[in-house]
Amino acid sequence: MTQNPTSTDPADLPEAITRYLTGRADKNVSAAASAFAPHATVTDDGHTYEGAEAITRWLGQTDTEYSYTTTLTGAERDAPDRYTVHQHLEGNFPGGMVDLHCRFVLTRGLISELRIAP
Repeated sequence: MTQNPTSTDPADLPEAITRYLTGRADKNVSAAASAFAPHATVTDDGHTYEGAEAITRWLGQTDTEYSYTTTLTGAERDAPDRYTVHQHLEGNFPGGMVDLHCRFVLTRGLISELRIAP
């Protein structure tokens, strides 16, 4: 059964998502990485990263490759274990600005899947 997304106050997002978002904003790789399940996957910019080591490398790479600011513009609860977070990024990456949709799947309170796309 498909559920309709429900607008969610960002303050009410699950702890793992908040930890990831805060870690990214603070450029704290270990804090952001701790929000993921050991065998999680991340898909970003056409690449998929599987497992804790690959995700930690991806976090470190993206935090050092570009300088950017992030603004949370909205969030929805898509299902009991699925959330979409909307962010606006501005920085020195190609294009300079982008609106992203971060789709999270949680398993046992940790992020098991993250898909990032415009």
